[in-house]
This record gives sequence, C-alpha cells and structure tokens, in this order.
Amino acid sequence: MNEALVVLGAYLVGSFSFATILVKLVTGEDVRELGSGNAGATNVLRTAGKGLAAATLVLDVAKGAIGVLLMHLVTNDPRWLCAAGVAAVSGHIFPIWFRFRGGKGVATALGAFLVIEPRAVVVLVAVFFLVIALTRYVSLGSVTTACLLPAVLRFLFHAGDPEVIAGFLVAVLLVFTHRANIRRLATGTERKLGRKEPPE
Repeated sequence: MNEALVVLGAYLVGSFSFATILVKLVTGEDVRELGSGNAGATNVLRTAGKGLAAATLVLDVAKGAIGVLLMHLVTNDPRWLCAAGVAAVSGHIFPIWFRFRGGKGVATALGAFLVIEPRAVVVLVAVFFLVIALTRYVSLGSVTTACLLPAVLRFLFHAGDPEVIAGFLVAVLLVFTHRANIRRLATGTERKLGRKEPPE
C-alpha cells in the first residue's frame, strides 16, 4: 500500500510542469502556446531565454530523481523504484495539474535514471551531446538516447529485468512524445538548435 502511494506521489510530483509555471510567472505567457508548443527546457530556451531554460532543466531533472528517492524511503525493491521513475516521467508528459499537456519527458527520465542507474546516464548523456554536436538536432539526440536506454542498461551494466523494463517503457514514452519531431526529421524540416524561426 505504501509503495503504491509513493508511485502516485511520484506521478503527482512529475506533474508539476516547471516550464509552464516559470514562463507564466516571468512573462505571463503559456509556453505551450509558444514556439514548438512543448513544455520543456528546449522550447523555454528558444522562447524565454537561457536563465529560465536552465531553471526548467534543473527542476525537471530533480522531480524525476525525487520520485525514485521517495520510494527509497519505503523500499529498495527495484521493481517499485522503477515504477516510481516511470510514474514521474508519465506525470511530466501527462500532468494532471495542467490538463495532461506536458513536456516530452527527457529531463525527468534523466533524473529518474540518475538514481536508478547513474552509470547508464553518463553514457547516454555523452551520446546525447555527441549527436547534437554532429547534427544540431536536439530531438535526434533525445530519440537516439531513448532508444539506446534499455540496451545500455542490459548489455553495458547488466541491469536486472525491472530496470530494463522501465527503460523500455520510458523509451516508448519518449519516442511517442517525439513523434512529430521524427516526422520532421524524416522530411528534413526539423529545426536545428539555434534557429529562431517559428515552427511550421
């Protein structure tokens, strides 16, 4: 019972959309109506500046980590720890406080897996920045690392089934949230990092 309540708590913590909150507080605008429409750090960077983007990133990572750390207070069972991580990511993507219109979940997944398996995060962050450095596509970096997550967990760090299953579920969620980006990547119309023009 306590574990299930913590999973719910992780979802509720994940549901705090800091991109939406911070941009609204500072500019009075809804970040979901600006730029790409995504409630995440990349869109905040493009529409509201570096300071708010950095704060959004830190807070989104933190809420993923908090979800798993809360479960640690109740149990160290990896099944429940991973459930809390997936719940936090789900909350970010489908936030109950914001009519289920959230962000894409990358930073919150980063925070969750920093607690679950930090070595995998180090590898995947390196891949993420390498892809961006080579292509200037943040979305491609995100999708690439999401797809690699279960394999990195299993084959590089010999993670157990709960971690690998959680990695797979998070990968599916992240690919789902990036489906429009994937279409634009396929057609060559995805915006590169640093471009200021509005989305199509």
